[in-house]
Amino acid sequence: MKLEELLEGVSYQILQKPAGEQEAKENGAADKDIAEKDILAIVFDNRKVTEGCLFVCVKGMKYDSHEHVEEIAAAGAKVIVVEQEITLPAYPEVTVLKVASTRYAMAFIAAAWYHHPAEKMKIIGITGTKGKTTTTYLVKSILENAGHKVGLVGTIEIIIGKEHIHARNTTPESYVLQEYFSRMAEAGCDTVVMEVSSQALMLHRTQGFVFDYGIFTNLEPDHIGEGEHASFEEYMACKGLLFRQCKVGIVNGDDVHCDKVLEGHTCSIEKFGLSDKNDLRATNLHLVKKPGELGVAFRAEGLLNLDVEVATPGKFSVYNALTAMAICRHFGVSDENIKKALLAAKVKGRIEMVKVSDKFTLLIDYAHNAMALESLLKSLKEYEPHRLVCVFGCGGNRSKIRRYEMGEVSGNLADFTIITSDNPRFEEPQAIIDDIKTGMAKTNGKYIEICDRKEAIAYAIDHGEEGDIIVLAGKGHEDYQEIKGVKYPMDERDLIADILKERADRHKHTIGEERHGKICGYHY
Repeated sequence: MKLEELLEGVSYQILQKPAGEQEAKENGAADKDIAEKDILAIVFDNRKVTEGCLFVCVKGMKYDSHEHVEEIAAAGAKVIVVEQEITLPAYPEVTVLKVASTRYAMAFIAAAWYHHPAEKMKIIGITGTKGKTTTTYLVKSILENAGHKVGLVGTIEIIIGKEHIHARNTTPESYVLQEYFSRMAEAGCDTVVMEVSSQALMLHRTQGFVFDYGIFTNLEPDHIGEGEHASFEEYMACKGLLFRQCKVGIVNGDDVHCDKVLEGHTCSIEKFGLSDKNDLRATNLHLVKKPGELGVAFRAEGLLNLDVEVATPGKFSVYNALTAMAICRHFGVSDENIKKALLAAKVKGRIEMVKVSDKFTLLIDYAHNAMALESLLKSLKEYEPHRLVCVFGCGGNRSKIRRYEMGEVSGNLADFTIITSDNPRFEEPQAIIDDIKTGMAKTNGKYIEICDRKEAIAYAIDHGEEGDIIVLAGKGHEDYQEIKGVKYPMDERDLIADILKERADRHKHTIGEERHGKICGYHY
């Protein structure tokens, strides 16, 4: 592809160009020699430089490829895009272009490289502190029920047709994102639903295209600290960037930060929530409790009018459902399809109920900090369980404060806590458990510590009482346990299945022994 095509819409300065070409100009688009260069690949990882590529230098938290431009040039890069004053006299054949932000420029370059695939589909971007993952799956479920082919980009995975790709980031780098868009368009997708993190917005990963629909779920203090956002104000401002890059904004009108997030928006706005001021409202909320299952039902009014039941518990499930409904109505989805999809949809590791017994309810959730755990446990307590049992641990090589806080939350809200291991990483699991107990000590909460996670889950199942709600918190969708730098396979669904099989086998063995004893004339 010609360099001119790749740089369309990108402002740049030429710092260096091959000898013999005409003198540099501020506006490189007018420089024919440069514009006509053939680019064979786009690269932003210096380990993957190829002959004839355009390389984009990117600054990370721990690594800055600007410091390795000579190596990049030596490896065969034809054009290097930088945001610093850099020249390469030892490599006079290399063109060096300076831009204000290499990440911003890369987003546009990547979109051009893949021939602007976002323009061939409807793009839905969902941002917010909580609810992003669940809502993406709800939207995908509803739209596919209505006959659409939907690609998904999210925290758990990327879905392209029948292909499921493990996600490294909530929102991938712009080049990777455009590659996914291209593959989705080629696979026949007419719609993409994706999670948009505040980090992605701050780092320009979603530039180079316009979202058809931008969604705001809610906002709470999170992702603030070293390597993330400097303050809550910055976090909030980054969330708001989505509404300067979409055609229609669909937002939670009940959230106290909604107006602040929308400051400077350039899109039309629709609001959803529980209060009367919203365009789409949920009324007549009531909890649904069935043997081994929990849910919530409500009446939608305003832009849609229908009765809905969701097979996940809590008020936040109502908001997630409203968000999905507010989006899908723009696609002309029938009321029946919406109702059917909301009732059937399940999201791995997000208030995911696993049927173990009619006697008690068991669910898996990703709640891995105090804020998320508190929200989850408070929602579950509304169902007035016989006991609320919380099984959780905390990650190693992370803040001890998180451990204290989660211990205190579970001690205050759960009737019984089983403290176990999560991802200890390079710490000793017992040391992490001891930190959690420090938080528990501030409460009157009852607890037991069982370091092995499978044994902890088995204990919870074996001691489940009639009417209990048992929640396995922290791992959610994760299918591994990280110990000493190694990720060992471990999926809680598999652990539960193994436990149930072991109990069934043990029961069969016991029955067999009893029968043998009777035949032999004695009883155990």
